[in-house]
Amino acid sequence: MKISTFLILVCILIPKTLYSQVELIRDEQGMKLLVEGENFMVNGMNWDYFPRGTNFDYSLWEQSDEFIMNALEDEMSLLKDMGVNSVRIYTGIPPRWITYIYKNYGIYTMLNHAFGRYGMDLNDGWMENTEYSEPRVRKKLLKEVVEMVKEYQGTEGLLLYLLGNENNYGLFWEGAETEDIPEESEESIIRATAMYKLFNEATVAMKKIDRTVPIAICNGDLLFLDIIKEECQEIDIFGTNMYRGSSFGDAFERVKNELNKPILFTEFGADAFNAITKTEDQKSQAFYMVENWKEIYANAAGLGKSGNSLGGFTFQFSDGWWKTGQTIELDVHNNEASWANGGYEFDYKKGEKNMNEEWFGITSKGETSPEGYYKLYPRAAYFALKKAHEINPFSPGMTLEKIEKHFSAIDLAESIQLANKNK
Repeated sequence: MKISTFLILVCILIPKTLYSQVELIRDEQGMKLLVEGENFMVNGMNWDYFPRGTNFDYSLWEQSDEFIMNALEDEMSLLKDMGVNSVRIYTGIPPRWITYIYKNYGIYTMLNHAFGRYGMDLNDGWMENTEYSEPRVRKKLLKEVVEMVKEYQGTEGLLLYLLGNENNYGLFWEGAETEDIPEESEESIIRATAMYKLFNEATVAMKKIDRTVPIAICNGDLLFLDIIKEECQEIDIFGTNMYRGSSFGDAFERVKNELNKPILFTEFGADAFNAITKTEDQKSQAFYMVENWKEIYANAAGLGKSGNSLGGFTFQFSDGWWKTGQTIELDVHNNEASWANGGYEFDYKKGEKNMNEEWFGITSKGETSPEGYYKLYPRAAYFALKKAHEINPFSPGMTLEKIEKHFSAIDLAESIQLANKNK
């Protein structure tokens, strides 16, 4: 049912007041977030809204209020029902919609500034690969993050600020498309040092305006961790996009021991396409995601392991039909793998690519209607994660044994059956 114009006016005219709600706590049990005074595990989701046939040039927030509210009702209702309590959204969302999402669905927003990840528009043209030692780049990025904090300060529903999106990989890759994970070089170390210095300088500038919202950076895996330790001491949270298969391995302990920071998984997951059989593979996707979330919960504060896991943002809610090629074949669901990862053994062959960028959604995306909407069809991973999020690692009496028992009871075959009913 579509939302009335009357409801639009009632719900979006919410006055903006100073609203401090998020604290990062360190104690003998570990590191955790407190939100409105309660222990908070980030059950997050990378979320966007791109109808089939559109790409990064499309903005939901430029549509009418009525369109936005109807789109949010379709998507946020599904997210709320599966136990998601926060979404990762890039800058561009007006503060009132952050508050609207929180007020109507109980879902917080982690606001993400790309921090030059996809190039910079400078006075003399476009800088394709951001050079963070360039004075004009430094000045512009610092100005942008300061203006961001001034605009969003006191926004109810704002959970965290996130700077960047695996910008360390951007030191190697020329465009926005994902490639194989790079390795350090002498040149990249010099460029990375300048970049992380600027991340730290930006964090300091933001905290001068508002210290009520924690600040994270988004790193690609643990690459350059030694430089981050030296140059990025003012960040509150180490965020990472990490794709290692069914286990994050040493990530929790290394971030704890080497950085003395909490870890937040800003992206992780698996695609739903098998590069060997050339068919959709919902079971494998669900398996990897369930295993990842089990580790995230097990490493929360107070359970006897690393105690520095704040949670994560599953990648991603719906398929990105524009990811391959970026500007071409926007209404084609490409199944061409763009990078290789041996951690996903179900469809990995040495020397061949197996990661399918357009198939990472835990929901598949239907056709775009004449009005511009689309319908989502939950995959098995949606139903498996709905079960996963039923447990709270901060519940009284929680133990590692209880977490293991909970996750062992998640039936992937049942999740597939539920998904098949929604096709």
